[in-house]
Amino acid sequence: MGRMHASGRGSSGSTRPFIEAAPEWSNTDKSAIEEKILELAGKGHTTAEIGLILRDQHAVPNVRLVLGERVGQVLARNEISPKIPEDLMNLMRKALRMLDHLNENRKDLHNRRQLELIESRIRRLSRYLKETGALDSEWSYKRDQLRLAVN
Repeated sequence: MGRMHASGRGSSGSTRPFIEAAPEWSNTDKSAIEEKILELAGKGHTTAEIGLILRDQHAVPNVRLVLGERVGQVLARNEISPKIPEDLMNLMRKALRMLDHLNENRKDLHNRRQLELIESRIRRLSRYLKETGALDSEWSYKRDQLRLAVN
């Protein structure tokens, strides 16, 4: 995939092999996996962290192959999904770190430009999320209220 704010074409990467069923060696107990997902979400882990924990500690290489749905879909079905989606929250955390850096280093023009690009990505993603209904239509990005929004 090409880069959003640069002329580069992106770097090649590996792709996951096409597999229709979970491997024989993996944990395929659906109820136990779903309970573990709900337990980890209750502890405050994000969907990506839940997937990593299941992969590394509980022998579930791919939740979708076992349950037929993604971790986020399991959380949404059980009404535990976060108010702000994970990808948007990660961009907001990045912008907050950049703002903290720029408060200490006021002459850092390169990172000031990077903050503008990050904020542009936040606005673009929030517009998409509002269209799909994953984000409240009244939500808007405000730099001065960023610290309150990010937990």
